[in-house]
Amino acid sequence: MGGVINMKFGELIKGADKEGKEKHVPFIEVKHCAGCNETEITVIVGKEVKHPNTVEHHIAWIQLYGVKENGQLIHLMSADLAPVVSEPCAHICIKKDQFKSLIALEYCNLHGVWENTVDL
Repeated sequence: MGGVINMKFGELIKGADKEGKEKHVPFIEVKHCAGCNETEITVIVGKEVKHPNTVEHHIAWIQLYGVKENGQLIHLMSADLAPVVSEPCAHICIKKDQFKSLIALEYCNLHGVWENTVDL
């Protein structure tokens, strides 16, 4: 019968300053998409050092949010990933001029939620 824990979700999110042996911080790549003539966003977990992808240790999901000039946060994408048979990478095309920055989150089943932000 533990006490109430007064913790905010944001206090649990880790960034590059907490990086460990495996690379958890989601890398956000921004480039032009020739197919739709918009901006393709790729979020990759483990770009430099591959993250384990086993049932015991894997990336379970990736989320991407856009921040508009007025500060409004827009959910752009969620990708649920299966261990062993998928890689921690997700793509979406967006209208880049509608956002001032992007925030990517990812969840490692052993090490929690990690984030990264890129200004556009």
